[in-house]
Amino acid sequence: MPEVKVFVTLKPTLLDAQGRVVQNALHALGYDNVKSVRIGKYIVMDVGGDPQRVARDVKEMCDKLLANPVIEDYRFEVGE
Repeated sequence: MPEVKVFVTLKPTLLDAQGRVVQNALHALGYDNVKSVRIGKYIVMDVGGDPQRVARDVKEMCDKLLANPVIEDYRFEVGE
């Protein structure tokens, strides 16, 4: 059964408030070399079916539920 990895991130034009908080905390810990932080979601699923159907289904899942296409970008990888 193929393992699918989905990566969801805010669109680059949007302010990532959570990423900014983490960046500030890292700076407070002395990691001044961190220039920016973006926070996202990582989703792993086992999905049955042939690879073409899996890819089509996962795209639909992302568009309908896993990502908000208005403010988020996503990409996914279908494993073996």
